[in-house]
Amino acid sequence: MNNKEIPVYLFTGFLDSGKTTFIQETLEDPKFNDGQKTLLLVMEEGETEYEPVRFASSSVKTVVVDDPDTMTEEWFKTTVSLCGAVRVVVEYNGMWMLDQFYNNMPENWVVYQEMTFADGRNFVQYNQNMRQLVYDKLRSTETIVFKHMKKEDDKMPLHKIVRQANRRCDIIYEYGPNDIELDSIEDPLPFDINAPVIDIEDKDYALWYSDMNENEPNYYGKTVRFRGRTLLGGGLKKDEFVIGRHIMTCCVQDIQFGGLVGKYNDVKSLEHGGWVIMTAKIVKEYNQMYESEGPVFHVKEIVKCEPPEEEVATFY
Repeated sequence: MNNKEIPVYLFTGFLDSGKTTFIQETLEDPKFNDGQKTLLLVMEEGETEYEPVRFASSSVKTVVVDDPDTMTEEWFKTTVSLCGAVRVVVEYNGMWMLDQFYNNMPENWVVYQEMTFADGRNFVQYNQNMRQLVYDKLRSTETIVFKHMKKEDDKMPLHKIVRQANRRCDIIYEYGPNDIELDSIEDPLPFDINAPVIDIEDKDYALWYSDMNENEPNYYGKTVRFRGRTLLGGGLKKDEFVIGRHIMTCCVQDIQFGGLVGKYNDVKSLEHGGWVIMTAKIVKEYNQMYESEGPVFHVKEIVKCEPPEEEVATFY
């Protein structure tokens, strides 16, 4: 059984958003299409058709997928095996939910890039009429490209829609060939870092944890309050525990526990894996778990509670 890693390049968006043209140009580029056997899965056919004769290499096998139920793990494995592909390029159907792809993707398939395309002229209307499908294509993408833009267009409505679903992806506005602009609108944090107590809502935990790691000095001396899970033991001292939540950055495969050390005189009253709402001051000090100085929660109050509605935190 071959478990060699298969890179996947996933391109999403709605009909006539520019996916086919981008993939065509990519496969015409000899730097990308350098002779490696490639499986091109075409799950949506619009007005623009592929021109394989213009591909930089003839090593591309195109397979059309008309029915989402075709996408089973066994089918993916068999299709790759039959054509001997070492990587996969996917033009995904905008009307299909992405979970159907991710949940059936073989374990050795790894998404190297997920990119979304949208027509800037009708994207707001798409969002109004098909919010669930739009959110589905935004939540895990690394980059979204808005096509058919004019420099005088108001970009804020597009920016807000994207950031409600995904605060980490790049946003690109395309005005014409070789004329693009990278979104530079600053997003305020959804919590007040200067408040006497920084209240972190359940939905904002992943964003707060990321900002804490990237801008650690900004939080020293501050008091925070959030809901988290307590972990005990593991070589910690008697007055120490770990508190945090599982965080999903992109997909199920990358879920990791994002937590930090806390100090509490009554650790024995806590449950391993239990949920609490904690209020604590963040202090910079050496801790053996970090093997260096780092943020440690000095508990002011801790109360047992029910789990949040979504136990795994996400970046919206």
